[in-house]
Amino acid sequence: MLPLKEDDTYAVLSEQGMADGDERGFYRHDTRYLCRYVWNLPGFRLLVSQAPRPDRLVQHWSLIVGPDQRVGLRRELQLRRGGFAERLELENTWLEAQAVEIGLEAAADFADLFEAKGWHKVSRKIQGFEYTAEDGLRVATHLSQHPHPAQAQALGENGKKWAWQWTLAPKEKVVLTLEARFESPFEPQTPPLPSYEDWQKRFPLRLESGRSQRVLEQAVADLRALLFSLPEGLFPAAGIPWYVCPFGRDSLLTAYMMQPWAPEVARGVLSYLARHQGTQVNAFLDETPGKIIHEMRLGELSRTGKVPFLRYYGTVDATPLFVILLQQYWKDTGDLALVRRLQPNWEAALAWMTDYADPDQDGFLEYAPNTDRGHVVQSWKDSFDSQSHRDGSLAQGAIAVCEVQGYAYMAYQAAAAFYRALGQAALAEAWEARAQALKARFHERFWLPQLRTYAAGLDGAKKPMAILTSNPGHLLWSGIVPEEVAPQLVETLFSEALYSGWGVRTLGTGEVRYNPLSYHNGSVWPHDNALLIGGLVRYGFYAEALRAAENLFRLAMSQPDWRLPELVGGYQKHEGEPPVPYPAACRPQAWDAAAVIYLVRLLQEMDRKRPVQGLLKLCQARVE
Repeated sequence: MLPLKEDDTYAVLSEQGMADGDERGFYRHDTRYLCRYVWNLPGFRLLVSQAPRPDRLVQHWSLIVGPDQRVGLRRELQLRRGGFAERLELENTWLEAQAVEIGLEAAADFADLFEAKGWHKVSRKIQGFEYTAEDGLRVATHLSQHPHPAQAQALGENGKKWAWQWTLAPKEKVVLTLEARFESPFEPQTPPLPSYEDWQKRFPLRLESGRSQRVLEQAVADLRALLFSLPEGLFPAAGIPWYVCPFGRDSLLTAYMMQPWAPEVARGVLSYLARHQGTQVNAFLDETPGKIIHEMRLGELSRTGKVPFLRYYGTVDATPLFVILLQQYWKDTGDLALVRRLQPNWEAALAWMTDYADPDQDGFLEYAPNTDRGHVVQSWKDSFDSQSHRDGSLAQGAIAVCEVQGYAYMAYQAAAAFYRALGQAALAEAWEARAQALKARFHERFWLPQLRTYAAGLDGAKKPMAILTSNPGHLLWSGIVPEEVAPQLVETLFSEALYSGWGVRTLGTGEVRYNPLSYHNGSVWPHDNALLIGGLVRYGFYAEALRAAENLFRLAMSQPDWRLPELVGGYQKHEGEPPVPYPAACRPQAWDAAAVIYLVRLLQEMDRKRPVQGLLKLCQARVE
C-alpha cells in the first residue's frame, strides 16, 4: 500500500501507484472520490517508484525491446488540497520512430470511508462522476486532460476510459497533463498549509549523527504531511491513510510532543477541541457536558447517523489531556491569554472529570464499555481484548485504567497552576489538594507490591487487573508515582518480561493474553515508550532514558523509510536483525513522528541537567 496526503486530501494506492480495487482510491472528507484510477501502459515496465515527500509520487516506466529502452515515461503525481495534478512525459530514446498508445481508466463510487474499509454496505445511485447523498449534500469529481484523448468511452455507470496515441520521432518528447478536483460540501475557508521548507525551518534541530538527523528530518516532514487546515488553525491528523480527521487523544499528545517548536499546532488543537466540547447528554455519541471528542468524521454514514462518528466522544483520556496540553503550551509560550480565553472550557473539562467520569465518586476516572456501537474500550489501548485479568478473563463493568488516573493528577495540578496565575489562590489550593489526595488514593488501590508495578486498571467490582503492562510508564510521565517506589517500577518495566530491546511491550510475555503480534497485548508502540522516557527523565533515571531513546532511534533506522512505525511485534530484539513488523501499521502515524521531536527535547533536558556527561552528544554518537 502506498499512501499519499496533502491537507484534507489523501490517496491509498497500490505499489504500482494505481487505485485498482479493495480500499484503494482518492479520498477527501471521509469520502472516496475515485475508486478506480489505473493507467494502462502496454509493454511498459515500472523501474523506479518513490514518494520523495508524502504528497508526491514519482515513477519511471520503460518500454524495453531486447536489451534497450525504446520509450521512457516519467510520471509525477502531486496531491493538492481538494485534488491532484499529474504529469506524464514520454520520450523516444531510440533511433527510430515509435508508436505509443496509453490509456486511463477512472471511476467514482463516493463510498464512505467505513464502507470502503468493508465495515458497512450501502447501495447508492451514482450519475457519472456526481452523487447526491441521502442528506442532500452533493459531491463530484472533475477530471480534465491536456491534450484531449484520441478516444473516450464509458466504463460502467460511474466511470470512463480514455486513450492517447502518438508516433514519436527519435528523441521526441510529449507531455500529458491531468488535473482532478474533488468538489466537497465542506470546502475549507482556510489559508494553505506552510510549505515543507518553511515547516522545516520551525525545527532548527541538529543531531551530530547523520543517521539520527535523517530520522529527525523524516519525522519533521511527516508531521507537515499530517497537518490539515481548519478555521481554528493547524491540526495534525492521527495517521495516514485512515485517520485524516480530528482525533482527540492522538492530536493532543502529538501537539504536546511537538512543543515548543510548533505552538501554533497546540493552539489549533486546543481551539478546535474547545469549540466541539460536549454540551449535552447524548448516549449515541457518548457525549456528556465538558467531554472532549474522540474523533469527528464528515462521511455520509456519520452524517446520517448510521455510525456515531460525526462527533464521537467515546474516550476517557482526551479530556484530561486537553488540560495537560494547555498547561504545557502556556509553560512554553507564556501565553496566559489563551488560558483565560479557554477558561470556560478547561473548567468544564475538570467538572466532567469529577462528575460524569466518576459516577461512583471514588475519585477515579472510569468508562463504561459500550458493546453495541462505538468503542468497547475507551482508553488508548482500545482493542476489545486489551483489558484483562491474570487468568486472561476480560475485565467487566465500569473500568478505571491506571494511566488515566495519572492524566487526572496532571490535569488537577494544571488547574491549580492556572488559578494561581489568575490570582484565585483558594481555588488553586483546592485543586492542588485534590491532586495530592488522588496520588495517595491511587497508590493505595493500584500498587501491586508482589509484581512491583501498578495494576493496569480496576474493573467494575474494583478488582485490580494484576498484570504486567506498559501503562505504568505513563504514570511516571504524569508524576503520580511516589519517589520511594519509582526504582521498583522502573526495574519492572525494564525486566525481561516487558522490555523487548526495542521498547516496553504493551503486555508482559508471561501473561495469558500475551501475543507478540497483537495490537495491544504484547506489541511495542514507540509513542507509548516515548512517554515512558519522559517519565524516566522526570524521575532522574537518565541511564534508562538514554537506553530507551537509543533503541527507539535504532528502531527508526531499521526501517526502509526511516520512520518510527506505529507499532512493531514484541519479539525479543536480536542484534543485526530488524524488528518483526506489525502487518497493518499506519505510516506515518502522528504521535510516532512527534515522539522523535519529543525525544530530542528530553535529550536536551537531560544534557542541561547533567552537562558534564554530555548526554545529548553521547546519544547522538551511540545511535549512529
